[in-house]
Parts: sequence; C-alpha cells; structure tokens
Amino acid sequence: MPKSKTKYLKPFKNLFVIILIVFAVWMLFFDANSWLIHHELNTDIEDLENEKDYYKKEIKKDKKEIKELSTNDGIEKLAREKYYMKKDNEDIYIIEYQDSIPKKKEDE
Repeated sequence: MPKSKTKYLKPFKNLFVIILIVFAVWMLFFDANSWLIHHELNTDIEDLENEKDYYKKEIKKDKKEIKELSTNDGIEKLAREKYYMKKDNEDIYIIEYQDSIPKKKEDE
C-alpha cells in the first residue's frame, strides 16, 4: 500500500477511535434519544406552541363576544343581523350588492 493511504487510515486502526465513531453514530441515529428524534420532537413542540397561541387568541375573542352578548343590546343586534328577526311594527329590507350574490355555474 502506498504511504499516503496508510497515513489517513492509521487513526482508524486504533480501537478507541473505532469505538468512539461507532458510539457517535449510534447516539446520533439509532438510540431512543437520538438527534433525529429530538429534532422531530422539537418540531412537534413548536407546532403545538403555535396552536396554543392560536387557541388563546380564539378564547380572548370568544370572551369578548360573550361579554357583548350578555347585554340586551348585544342580543338584539345578534338576532337582527344573523337571524333577521324584527319587532312587530317593523319591516326589514335586505339589500344585496351585485358582487355579494353567488354566481351560478354556466353548465347548469
């Protein structure tokens, strides 16, 4: 063998170096606490924290809506806007603009 190849292979003839390399490969890829599993778990944690922040915002929004609906004016506003309810002596007119009307498919 040429000397240049043996120069680079000499450290791999040492038993401790071989054991260290095998240990490092095992810990990075095959162990239950491997780097790959930790990376995947950290990604899952980040996704769950983002989801947690989203639900906290939704809870704040819902609490605000509940507070608004706890008054008689809030209930009346909801009934008029969403369910089109009216008082006995009123007439309701719903005005729809051209761009708010859904278009029919031409095939039908």
